[in-house]
Amino acid sequence: MKHTNKKVLSTGLKYLGGALPLAFIGPTILFSAFHNQEHPLYYPILILGIAAIIGTLFLMFKGILTVVKSLFD
Repeated sequence: MKHTNKKVLSTGLKYLGGALPLAFIGPTILFSAFHNQEHPLYYPILILGIAAIIGTLFLMFKGILTVVKSLFD
């Protein structure tokens, strides 16, 4: 019977923990950018929001893959 690799599991949970704040910050920044389209910093804020959302997706994907790897590998 295989056991869970706790070191790999903790790494996966760290990835998921890093994705959690970005999951709230990214849409908030994006919402703020869309409501201030006439502001001169519209495009940098829009890019920052999109980058935060892409970072969230990346960290969630990597975290879930790492957790599954620790459980079933």
